[in-house]
Amino acid sequence: MRHELIDVLYTYNNAVSSDNEPLGAIKGNEVDITLNIERPYPPVLRRSAYPASPRAREALEKNIQELMQLGVLRKVGHNKEVEVKTPVIISWHNDKSRMVVDFRALNTYTVPDRYPIPRIQETLTQLFKAKYITSMDALKGFHQNLVTPKAKKLLRIITNCGIY
Repeated sequence: MRHELIDVLYTYNNAVSSDNEPLGAIKGNEVDITLNIERPYPPVLRRSAYPASPRAREALEKNIQELMQLGVLRKVGHNKEVEVKTPVIISWHNDKSRMVVDFRALNTYTVPDRYPIPRIQETLTQLFKAKYITSMDALKGFHQNLVTPKAKKLLRIITNCGIY
């Protein structure tokens, strides 16, 4: 079985990446966001950056640089009109930093997606004839979801370093 799995991984090596490679994209439906309001958007959606301590700023800059190198973020030009921008905070856990975007204001105006997530039991039932079952984790999977151009404009973030 091990050799069969290795053969499959070699055959589909373009689907597997490591930490030092660019992120891929989870193919399928692009994520879209629909708001229940029309333009011009209310000022609550054009927020300022949150204040940050020197330690948090340093961590934020490091997180942003990493995401820019992976192609997840890109800086928005100063002359670009930005109608929606959401602030970012740094969360700490066991002395490790994590960038967290405060989408609460945007969520207030977002039309919920009513498509139900499949039940785990139903998904597992479909696998009953499978010879092998493998679970693989997408590297930084959240950042591999494709987003529509319209949604990208709604997902812009603002920090003390700029708008992305």
